[in-house]
Amino acid sequence: MLKIWGRANSVNVQKVLWCADELGVPYERFDVGGAFGGNREPQYLHMNPNALVPTVEDDGLVLWESNTVVRYLAAKHGLGTLCPRDWGQRALVERWMDWQLSTVHGPMATIFIGLVRTKPEQRDMKAIEAARQAMDEIWSRLDRHLADRSFIGGAGMTMGDIPVGCFVYRWFNLAIERNDRPHLRAWYERLTARPAYRQHVMITMT
Repeated sequence: MLKIWGRANSVNVQKVLWCADELGVPYERFDVGGAFGGNREPQYLHMNPNALVPTVEDDGLVLWESNTVVRYLAAKHGLGTLCPRDWGQRALVERWMDWQLSTVHGPMATIFIGLVRTKPEQRDMKAIEAARQAMDEIWSRLDRHLADRSFIGGAGMTMGDIPVGCFVYRWFNLAIERNDRPHLRAWYERLTARPAYRQHVMITMT
């Protein structure tokens, strides 16, 4: 059985849990990281020298880096559904997975950590506001992409929706100002109809 190490409130762990449940892949999850600790124990570091979550083990194969895990699970269990068979279509959805890492993660982390995990009196509101403004423009790019498609890859959900979809939940549920992005919101609302998204992503942000 697939084993997943990582705390449920980690956005990167949420990607893997959502993906596994979309695919119907059974798994065991172990609380590691954050308040649970354990991620700097020798046994864990042997699996993942970065001391981060998630880490997964599948039939002796150990993987880390959440987007890599999503790609692996989608290719193994969802070829033709979450993972497009066509190489070109696969590349088109994978670029948005990389976009999440290169473009979305930084400013979203500034906003999230600043507003959720930092005491009010210690918040750098200037940095948070700068990140919010940056993200508002960044989301406008995806909004335009979604103008003529239901999901990032087209008519159906693919692995490309998973990394970005975890962050869009935070965007729409943090106490921040947002410009109207109708296609982005419609996509988000389609995600909220998926049971695995509601179970693993739409949880209290801590």
